[in-house]
Amino acid sequence: MTKIITVNDRQFKPYLTASEIDAIVGDVASRISADLKGKNPLFCATLTGAFMFMSDLAKKLDFDADICFVKYSSYSGMKTTGKVTTDLPFPEKCRGRHVVIVEDIIDTGITMDAVIGELKRLEPAGIYVATLFFKPGSFKKNFKIDYIGRSIPDDFIVGYGMDYNDYGRFYKEIYVVENN
Repeated sequence: MTKIITVNDRQFKPYLTASEIDAIVGDVASRISADLKGKNPLFCATLTGAFMFMSDLAKKLDFDADICFVKYSSYSGMKTTGKVTTDLPFPEKCRGRHVVIVEDIIDTGITMDAVIGELKRLEPAGIYVATLFFKPGSFKKNFKIDYIGRSIPDDFIVGYGMDYNDYGRFYKEIYVVENN
């Protein structure tokens, strides 16, 4: 993983290898398994970025669970628009369940704050937030993140489900933008 990649009009350099990501996902899965086994949680993965994380996370949990997908977004290019749009809302089956929102990355928290607000309307038994990456330097909200894979600087990353203008998701490694 030493190559520079080009996604759209930007160059990205290597940041995390597939084996490093695998170890992070394994740690998150162990913590979730310890806390939620026996609670019949519903995992709600956010599209599109968290699809790879959710897939690998599910394989590492030590219990079977239900899953659904939701889609909320606030990004355009490399920045948040500040406005959250809903493309695929939470299903009714969240009502009365322990729900784990699975996210690829939380930076400002604007999107996740709105997502949690939407989920609360369905009166779940509990809400848990699991994110592969967290940018504490960018975070502007005040909700609890129950499971953080890794805290990272405020750099733009692609790969492993995360994109730059819809491209760059399919790399098994993670790359960081050069010359922000």
